[in-house]
Amino acid sequence: MPFHSKFYQKKVQHKRFYCAVDFAFQRIGGKYKGRILWALRDGTLRYGELRRHIEGVTTKMLTQALKEMERDRLISRNVIATKPLHVEYSLTPSGKLLIPFIDLMRVWGEHEINNLHSP
Repeated sequence: MPFHSKFYQKKVQHKRFYCAVDFAFQRIGGKYKGRILWALRDGTLRYGELRRHIEGVTTKMLTQALKEMERDRLISRNVIATKPLHVEYSLTPSGKLLIPFIDLMRVWGEHEINNLHSP
């Protein structure tokens, strides 16, 4: 498995982007990344806390998304040397810059959800 992970990381790091929008969505796209960023907007969370915030995510998918986001410098991972070990995640300055945009998408989403029931 570690060999596959290194191959995957190299493949993703060299993926071509065609414009700034493509570059951004390669880093924040997908089912969970936006929700992870939103969950971390108010501060640091441990892995288990994040898992409870992100409804429907599997351990594998959350771990994969967190690794990709750490690689893309959107979040930081802090290992606390206690027994058992604790891992905390928080937004980097780059990740914090995304929060106002995610909030705009949240407002848009709420508006569209309300319009689903309108004629």
